[in-house]
Amino acid sequence: MTDPLLSIRDLSVAFHQGGKTSVAVDHVSFDIARGEVVALVGESGSGKSVTANSVLKLLPYPAASHPSGQILFKGKDLLKAGDEALRQVRGNDITMIFQEPMTSLNPLHSVERQIAEILQLHQPIGAAEARKRVIELLTQVGIREPEKRLGAFPHELSGGQRQRVMIAMALANRPELLIADEPTTALDVTVQAQILELLTKLKTEHGMSMLFITHDLGIVRKIADRVCVMTKGKIVETGPTADIFANPKHEYTRHLLAAEPKGEPPVSDSTKPIIVETQDLKVWFPIKTGFLRKVTDHVKAVDGIDLTLKAGHTLGIVGESGSGKTTLGLAITRLISSRGRIAFVGKDIQGATFSEMRPLRREMQIVFQDPYGSLSPRMSVGEIVGEGLSVHEPGIDADARDERVSAALAETGLDPETRHRYPHEFSGGQRQRIAIARAMVLKPKFVMLDEPTSALDMSVQAQVVELLRDLQVKHDLAYLFISHDLKVVRALANDIIVMRQGKVVEQGPSKSLFSAPQEDYTKALLAAAFNIEAVKTKSIHQ
Repeated sequence: MTDPLLSIRDLSVAFHQGGKTSVAVDHVSFDIARGEVVALVGESGSGKSVTANSVLKLLPYPAASHPSGQILFKGKDLLKAGDEALRQVRGNDITMIFQEPMTSLNPLHSVERQIAEILQLHQPIGAAEARKRVIELLTQVGIREPEKRLGAFPHELSGGQRQRVMIAMALANRPELLIADEPTTALDVTVQAQILELLTKLKTEHGMSMLFITHDLGIVRKIADRVCVMTKGKIVETGPTADIFANPKHEYTRHLLAAEPKGEPPVSDSTKPIIVETQDLKVWFPIKTGFLRKVTDHVKAVDGIDLTLKAGHTLGIVGESGSGKTTLGLAITRLISSRGRIAFVGKDIQGATFSEMRPLRREMQIVFQDPYGSLSPRMSVGEIVGEGLSVHEPGIDADARDERVSAALAETGLDPETRHRYPHEFSGGQRQRIAIARAMVLKPKFVMLDEPTSALDMSVQAQVVELLRDLQVKHDLAYLFISHDLKVVRALANDIIVMRQGKVVEQGPSKSLFSAPQEDYTKALLAAAFNIEAVKTKSIHQ
């Protein structure tokens, strides 16, 4: 056997803060052969990213240290390498793709400048030759009309395009090892499928090895040769991908495999009252051009949507980024301007003023995608959950408010005693439960759920879906569930609307839409989500 390209031996990582030491990685060992894809799998906090960042010494030293271990790349220990030696390896022999491209790319530099910088740092290459190579790389990663994208800034690109730029930067110097840290987590299912296909193709063409970090076992099945399952800083099981899926040995591996959201939505009652209804709802954003900034066209984000949502019923809104899903939800809740009829519990609210809408706000609540971003870091959990009561029920005394807050936290599966703590002290799943408690404490009739599980591990997703189902049955809630994750939608939605470019492509009962989709776009979405090979996902973008 040839020596492995990368060999991690007995690696431990400790963090030192405030006189305390915590071990994030505990005596981990694994190899990556040349041309091999190894997946490092586990939930948030398991130590995956800390292990990956150790390879290139990207941890916050001296707060981080390595009590034990070696990281051998082509036989040389990177943990003992000096700064100059590491600079030669980083971005050249070993490169990395991060989870969130928007925060990884420089917002002040163009696409061309960022990719060219990687080239010129490691190669004696002029500006003209660098531009030629940048165009070649952008073409290679599937950016259409790359010459027109050279001057673009990150905010001018879609999520999928930004991730492709990150991949182009990673491949610029033809690395031998690519570390991909959750590179598809924030992407739509169709874009996710394209990125995975692209990485597999590039790995084959370049003979590149890959360390792929993820919590999604569905992705692992598609891309990895071998799997290392990690939890609490330790690797508890490793082996060929097919063997791990067919015959998992460790209890934690079996837990991960069983973690996908399951079950069906609560049975809806057609006799229940209508909570939300729209007719020909439109949200058009003007495009202004010329010196006088005249309106010459419109972006039709929502273009003539009719929907009906009853009590105890969940309507799923699915589609790719930019399809108009969130804009539709914001229009229904009157958080952005729109045209067309919006009725809430039989009352037309399209023309309602701010003061007329305020009493209705307690009955129309929203749970956002990012629980950390939607919770104030300066407020305790009790203050966050109770804030709505202070606004909508100002006459309630402090004891009664505290009792309501405690009840809401208990109902969402949290210890009421945690109300004195702050958001940063909780996991992602716990923070989302706090956001749900904040909505539930006002006893709403309608809740807009905007990608509430997309930032969570799969096992936590399943728990949140179960919680939402229980709350819906208990309080007869109407849910507008916006998501690109069709597996979660299937477990929660009674009916589905498929959106594309602001319009309804297909709608109907969830069961019939999943079992017998009529439109090619819907079929392509399902193919990407459930790995159905019969339908090519690229047809979506034609």
